[in-house]
Amino acid sequence: MEKLVKMEQIALFGFSVFLFSHTDYSWWWFPLLILLPDISMLGYLKDPKLGAFFYNIVHHQAIALMVLCLGWQIGNDSLYLAGIILFGHSSMDRIFGYGLKYSDAFKHTHLGWIGRVN
Repeated sequence: MEKLVKMEQIALFGFSVFLFSHTDYSWWWFPLLILLPDISMLGYLKDPKLGAFFYNIVHHQAIALMVLCLGWQIGNDSLYLAGIILFGHSSMDRIFGYGLKYSDAFKHTHLGWIGRVN
């Protein structure tokens, strides 16, 4: 199942690259912005529950698609780009095993535990 999820997310990340290629932005914007959603991890400085809340909002693929579609629908290129980046970033994270977080620990995700469980 893990390989199937990775293959699916590789395809979705490729789709985000495809969508980006149809924007007017220079290609250097994509690598510059792709890690920006990880700022949401700052919530973990307060506590795991707050960290998981913010992380999950920013890394939820349906929310990313809503932002993308809203940007496309109203003709707002910045919002459209934000949706592409959020979607691509969340796909990239899932390729590497980082899923949506449970509120007990950063390493506890909907894809299982990250790394070794002690």
